[in-house]
Amino acid sequence: MNESFMVNESFVVNDSSVTPASGESLPWIEAESSGHNGSLEFSTAPFDFPINPWDIMLCMSGTVIACENAIVVAIIFYTPTLRAPMFVLIGSLATADLLAGMGLILNFVFQYVISSETISLITVGFLVTSFTASISSLLAITVDRYFSLYNALTYFSEKTLQYVHLMLIGTWGVSLLLGLLPVLGWNCLHEPASCSIVRPLTRTNVMLLATSFFTIFVLMLTLYFKICKIVCHHAHQIALQQHFFATSHYVATKKGVSTLAIILGTFGASWLPFAIYCLVGEKEYPSVYTYATLLPATYNSMINPIIYAYRNTEIQRSIYMLLCGCFQAKAYRSRSPSEV
Repeated sequence: MNESFMVNESFVVNDSSVTPASGESLPWIEAESSGHNGSLEFSTAPFDFPINPWDIMLCMSGTVIACENAIVVAIIFYTPTLRAPMFVLIGSLATADLLAGMGLILNFVFQYVISSETISLITVGFLVTSFTASISSLLAITVDRYFSLYNALTYFSEKTLQYVHLMLIGTWGVSLLLGLLPVLGWNCLHEPASCSIVRPLTRTNVMLLATSFFTIFVLMLTLYFKICKIVCHHAHQIALQQHFFATSHYVATKKGVSTLAIILGTFGASWLPFAIYCLVGEKEYPSVYTYATLLPATYNSMINPIIYAYRNTEIQRSIYMLLCGCFQAKAYRSRSPSEV
């Protein structure tokens, strides 16, 4: 009887056309070249072939992500002055990315230690929740930056903090719901024909996630376009008042546009390939395509703390004080997101 080799909570080739003999190993590269089903899957059976190099790279990526974002979470949590709405949202983003990094590490560990369908479903649900919360937190930060410019006079108010908390509840609530879907039964463990490029997620589930990403990406593009218009208008007004339009307007506009281009460019370059492949890819395609698009997507969680946290002067100051052993911070005003 043919049986597919699956690795617990890791992305490996599902080759249903090859049946290895008892005690015989089946190298990953051979499975990819000879098999016809190239979907990546979370396994429930032990294996005896060498470690998949793609899994090592995913684990290494998860380790870097977890370390980077753990520092950000610790800094924001232990620094009382970092309680402005902007830092609350950055903390949410860092927490989501931290969980995503831990999920990638656990995925690698469970692959070579535990063989269980339950563990497989829990891990894939954990990863879906984490990455969805990360992307949704980016949207929440974009919304916050827009309102900090659009309603600059009333931004530092209790009402702002309330809507930030509502955004966080919505962000994590939707993310948790999407992560629970595979665990609650929306998976292809009992219907192999419905599997997607990432098992045990069904093709319908993956298409839902990809569509959600494109929706968020379009919303971010729209909001950042409006932010860019506001920044250019403010720079123009200030330049006219100070009577040196050419230099001031050009520098301010260039800086604002460059920052927005970096944010959107990084986000799009990281996630667009995987999102597109989720829509057009089939489980029969070689798994290397899924790995090659999934790995860059994880890099977004690696770059997020650099763009949103480590470039912030107040977080830099907190890190510097922590490293120097100076824990008595002087009171200073929290900047609005429009100043970041």
